[in-house]
Amino acid sequence: MHRESVAILDFGSQFTQLIARRLRELHVYSEILPPGTPARDLAARGVKGVVLSGGPQSVYDRKAPQVDRKVFGLSVPVLGVCYGMQLMARHLGGEVKAAGTREFGHAMLSPTGGSRLLDGVGHPTTVWMSHGDSVVRPPAGFKVTGRTKDTAVAAIENPTRRLYGIQFHPEVRHTAEGLQVLSNFLDACGCTRDWDASHFVAESIERIRVQVGKGRVLCALSGGVDSAVAAMLVHRAVGRQLTCVFVDNGVLRRDEAKQVRERFARKLGLKVVFVDAADDFLRKLRGVSDPERKRKIIGREFIAVFEKAALKVGKVEFLAQGTLYPDVIESVSVKGPSAVIKSHHNVGGLPKRMKFKLVEPLRELFKDEVRAAGHELGLDEEFLWRQPFPGPGLAIRCLGPVSKDRLDLLRAADAVVAEEIRAAGLYRQVWQSFAVLLPVRSVGVMGDDRTYQYTAAIRAVESADGMTADWARLPYELLARISNRIVNEVRGINRVVYDISSKPPSTIEWE
Repeated sequence: MHRESVAILDFGSQFTQLIARRLRELHVYSEILPPGTPARDLAARGVKGVVLSGGPQSVYDRKAPQVDRKVFGLSVPVLGVCYGMQLMARHLGGEVKAAGTREFGHAMLSPTGGSRLLDGVGHPTTVWMSHGDSVVRPPAGFKVTGRTKDTAVAAIENPTRRLYGIQFHPEVRHTAEGLQVLSNFLDACGCTRDWDASHFVAESIERIRVQVGKGRVLCALSGGVDSAVAAMLVHRAVGRQLTCVFVDNGVLRRDEAKQVRERFARKLGLKVVFVDAADDFLRKLRGVSDPERKRKIIGREFIAVFEKAALKVGKVEFLAQGTLYPDVIESVSVKGPSAVIKSHHNVGGLPKRMKFKLVEPLRELFKDEVRAAGHELGLDEEFLWRQPFPGPGLAIRCLGPVSKDRLDLLRAADAVVAEEIRAAGLYRQVWQSFAVLLPVRSVGVMGDDRTYQYTAAIRAVESADGMTADWARLPYELLARISNRIVNEVRGINRVVYDISSKPPSTIEWE
């Protein structure tokens, strides 16, 4: 069991998991739970504190998610963030109304003094707001501890009951001193802050042993850090009960199957079964343009391949995957009412009925946390710093209908991007860098002849966790080399464009 933990009740914010991430950065284990989790369950868990997340609804909406009021009487600190603050205020007798002036984006918070939560925070300090409602009258026993130009009640607290509310989001990077605010809250909770990657690894191994027992496990290997760390955790937990399966699905990058064979079988000593199912996948994907259909086809086909592989291994009950939280939060509403962005082949793309029970030890981690766990497991940099690659592979970077010819064009263009990014020494600096083949042809001139060929888009982003991202400011000289090489070396592409969109409003992948 965890020595100490803080519970986060999820009221639907896309940033809920970022709260958990920030608390873990401060070495406190945190877990996200449904909004209506009973206070008695929180008490039984022995939580040191509770955070009420933000959310998209108004506390007055008929179907708005609610909190068990007894949470405020647990004798542990409670922090309400945005919607969570408004919910706390309303439940305890305060008043919430539609704001006269809504706040979205940066704002300057002025602490009013005497606040434990805002202790050490600048006066003023930059915060990130995202609200249409505001607390206009705090509950009895609360004092206002911060305001902005447009929000008179931007922070409140009841020091006697250790109840705190803030209208801004401390978990996002845009709030300059958000970690200080969360650190102050953990101090109020009396946390010793001793949770780290070694704790996660030890706890995960124990959970896997309990879940799997004497059963057999297949692990889906993709070649990336997520599946590598998942495989190593399961291997440490159950040893020879694990068989890894790598599937060549026909939508991999150039020479990827060969590289995975070298990397996993020889360097890690894992038992790996290699399955060439490229023809089957491409037959099912032929002519499919809709990205959701692509993801679901690939998800179903993967399971079919694993079920066939399981017959050769023996009776297999479990399938291990390297699913991360960004996959989950964009695919399904996991514990709260957060919005679905798109299906991921290993989450929303999975068939409803499977013969396997899933083992997903990384399901609530971000990429950098996975890398920290991988480092703890002894993985070298070749595994830890491979850029993320989507499970549906090039199928969702080949916009429009999938075909072998178009995939070959994309592979060639993508290889150029990878080679040039590495040569420039930027591979670890950017989060992801890749080519996208557009279903667009345009006129060009090559050797005095007219061409009518495809367009390739280059995507390179910087990010800390994949939840938000900004386009990378690659040097013009590098972009020029990439463009020149693609047009000259890839027959069938005569135009290259660069994607300068951030996430949000865009996603990192185009589909």
